[in-house]
Amino acid sequence: MVAIGSNPERNRAHNRRVVLEVIRLHGHLGRTEIARHAKITAQAVTNIVEELLAEGMLIELGRLRSGRGQPPIQFAVNPDGPLTAGVEIAADHMVCVLLDLSGRVRAQSISRLEDTGPAVVPKLVADEVARLQTELSVTPPPKLLGIGVVMPGPFEIEGMSSVGPATLPGWTGHDPRKLFAQATGHDVVVENDATAAVVGERLYGAGRQLTNFCYLYFGVGLGLGVIHDGRPLRGAFGNAGEIGHIGLVPRNGAGKAGPAGALERFVSVFALRERLAMAGIYAKTVEDIERLHEAQNPTLLDWIETAADYLAPTVALLENIFDPETIIFGGGLPDAVLEAVISAINPLPVTVATRDKRVLPRVLGGQTGQLTAALGAAALPLLDTVSPHLSLSDPAN
Repeated sequence: MVAIGSNPERNRAHNRRVVLEVIRLHGHLGRTEIARHAKITAQAVTNIVEELLAEGMLIELGRLRSGRGQPPIQFAVNPDGPLTAGVEIAADHMVCVLLDLSGRVRAQSISRLEDTGPAVVPKLVADEVARLQTELSVTPPPKLLGIGVVMPGPFEIEGMSSVGPATLPGWTGHDPRKLFAQATGHDVVVENDATAAVVGERLYGAGRQLTNFCYLYFGVGLGLGVIHDGRPLRGAFGNAGEIGHIGLVPRNGAGKAGPAGALERFVSVFALRERLAMAGIYAKTVEDIERLHEAQNPTLLDWIETAADYLAPTVALLENIFDPETIIFGGGLPDAVLEAVISAINPLPVTVATRDKRVLPRVLGGQTGQLTAALGAAALPLLDTVSPHLSLSDPAN
């Protein structure tokens, strides 16, 4: 769904975002078509297009020959224009991507982290972003519009760090945005990982055509991202979706509820690795888990059944609260394992989502894999530039 522009001058920044989004979604357009799709005046489009050309965000493709009269000049997003960086800081690894305005990944890396504290991580991020820039074939490297950094929450709730394994220790009392900005020399947006992941899936994955869906993010812990009427739901303090910290009784009734039975203790990458370690199997990477699944490892298969027992009531809860078009599973598990979990949760409980004429299945697998949160992170600086419909803070929306 394309956001609609607005003509008052005070909304000029919003109109710039609408114009960029319209062009990005359609590939290339002339001024008249841009004005029609964005629903703003032709003169406003002309002024905005000239600005975006001067800033290197758009390029002129020439004239499109169609019908009589002077063919319209076509404009497209500049594939060699400004970039954004996205960084996911997880409990044991870091994912970095460089993204252009069209959403194309220009560089990426996944590296292990031995120390996730505030004294170490900001410099690691600065060094890795700079290294990826040097790998680009363009000289000088394109301008960096900003950096999005995502971290597992909850934020500023130190007492909850004992509930699950995913919260990064040592960050309470520190301003992550300030530390990363100082280290990198760029504008930085900080968000929790599940919210960034749902933005990534909305822009680049299975949620591209959806405006209301939930996204269960299998990181080291378990997070929830929600897209409601096209926008990410954040909560008052950025902690909406901390579903891994709630207690649910599984459908077989054999589990624990409350803090000792927090959901991510049973349903997360950490929980899976812990179960495997108890069997003397150490899976440090997604590829390790994938190989175990290919071999039909009995410990992994048993965990899939356990996870499904907890996830079935979780899906029912989310459906009854949010009434989503679908619920997407994604993140740090191999696609084959996610598909096995989705298969194992059936039959699902009867909820408001139980309808004979559904367009989509109640649960889908994500399409952006391990890069989901980092892609969402890279999109964060773009939300206020090219995606008005997803903006986290735009008062004009």
